[in-house]
Amino acid sequence: MRVITYGTFDLFHEGHRRLLERAKALGDYLIVGVTTENYDDSRGKLNVRQSLMERIKNVVDSGLADEVIIEEYEGQKVQDMQKYQVDIFAIGSDWLGKFDYLNDYCKVVYLDRTKGVSSTQLRNESAGVIRIGVIGAGRIAERFVAEARYVSGVSVEAVYTRRYEKAKAFADRLELDWANETVDDLLDHVDAVYIASPHNTHYAYARQAIERGVHVLCEKPMTLTEAETTELFELAARHEVVLLEAIKTAFAPGFQRMVAVARIGTIGTVRSVDATFTKLVGQGRELHGEDGGSISELATYPLLAVIKLLGHDFLDQRTTTFRPDDAEVDLFARIDLTYPGATASARVGLGVKAEGDLVVAGSRGYVYVPAPWWKTEYFEARFEDQSKNKKYYYKFDGDGLRYELAEFALMIRNRTPESFKLRAAESIAIARIIEAARTDSTVIR
Repeated sequence: MRVITYGTFDLFHEGHRRLLERAKALGDYLIVGVTTENYDDSRGKLNVRQSLMERIKNVVDSGLADEVIIEEYEGQKVQDMQKYQVDIFAIGSDWLGKFDYLNDYCKVVYLDRTKGVSSTQLRNESAGVIRIGVIGAGRIAERFVAEARYVSGVSVEAVYTRRYEKAKAFADRLELDWANETVDDLLDHVDAVYIASPHNTHYAYARQAIERGVHVLCEKPMTLTEAETTELFELAARHEVVLLEAIKTAFAPGFQRMVAVARIGTIGTVRSVDATFTKLVGQGRELHGEDGGSISELATYPLLAVIKLLGHDFLDQRTTTFRPDDAEVDLFARIDLTYPGATASARVGLGVKAEGDLVVAGSRGYVYVPAPWWKTEYFEARFEDQSKNKKYYYKFDGDGLRYELAEFALMIRNRTPESFKLRAAESIAIARIIEAARTDSTVIR
C-alpha cells in the first residue's frame, strides 16, 4: 500500500514525527510532499522560518519517508495521486473534510492530532513553538484556532472560559490539549494568550496574564477606556512582554499598502477620511449590556483607518448616536473628528445598513476602497484625469486573523515591544475616541 502526505515541516518536531509514523503505519511505502515557499505563500501560510532545502532535510533525517517530493501548486495533489499510484492520502484531522474530493482517486484518512508533545519537544530542540491559550470559547475564538494552523511556529493548546463544560467541549471539538478550569491554570500551560472574551473582561484578563509574564494578543477593543488601555501597555513594558490589540485589518497586506499609497503623496495632502462599517444584528450580546452597541462593537475598524491616515492629534470630536426607546444600546453612530486641515467620519451600525466603503480624499485625487474595506483586497487611486487612475490588488486570506497572529509571534521571537503596523499610541487613541463617543454623544431616537 502506497501512502502519501504533505506538509510544510518547518522546525521539525515530535508532532511532525508522530504524524509521519502514523501515516507510514497505514501502508508499506510513504511518500512525503514538502511545500515550496511560493506555494506556502499562495495558500496563506505565514512565518515559515526554514528554507525548502532545510525542511526537506528535516523529513529525510527522520528516516520515515521512502520518497520525498516537492509540492509547488494548488491542484498538484490530484496529479500526484495518479502519478505515484497512491492508495491512501493521510493528513492531520485539523483539515477534516477539506480533502474529501481526493476520495475519487484514493482513500483519504484524517489522522487525529497528537496532543501534548509538539511544542514541549520543540522548545527543547530549537527556538521553540509559541504555546498559545485562548480565553473565550465563542465564534471568533473558534475562527482563531482554525487560522492559527496557517502560522508557522505557533500551537494553540489550551482554552479557558467561565463555564468549564463549554471550555471542555471547545477543546474536544478543536483537539486542544487542555480545557482549563481557572485562568491561573491556563497561564501555567502557555507562553501567550489570545483574549476573545466579552469586552468588559479584557482588562482583567490581560492584566493577570501580563503580571504572570505571558504575552497578550487581545481582541478589539482592548478596553473601553483610555486609562485602562494605557495602563496595560505600561504594565507590559515593565514586565517585558508583548501586548498587541487584535485589529486584523491593521496587519493585512492590502490595508498596509493602501495607507502607504495615501500617505506618500500619491493623492496629494489627505483632507478627509470617511469610513463605514455596518452589519445587521437581530440578536446576540452586541445588543445588550453596558459594553454592547455599535460603537463598542464596530468603531475600532473605521477609527483605525482614521488614525493611520490622519494621526491621533485631532482637535475636536463630536458623536451622534441613534438609539430607539426600545433598544438597550446604540444601533448606529457617527463619530466626526476635526484635524488641522482635515476631517474624518467613522460610521458604524448594528441596526442600520450602509455601504461599507472607505474614501480617502486628497488635494490631487482620492483613494477608494470598496466594501468590505476592512478586508482590503482591492483599492483604486482615482484622479480628475481618469487616465491616471491606478488599481491595486492584494490577497486577504481566510478570516484575516492569521495576519495579526503572525505579527504577534514575530514580535515575541524578535523581542520587539511594538509593531509599526499598530503602535501602542494608536490603540490608546482609539480607546480614547471610543470612550468619549460612548459617554458624550447627541442621541437621536
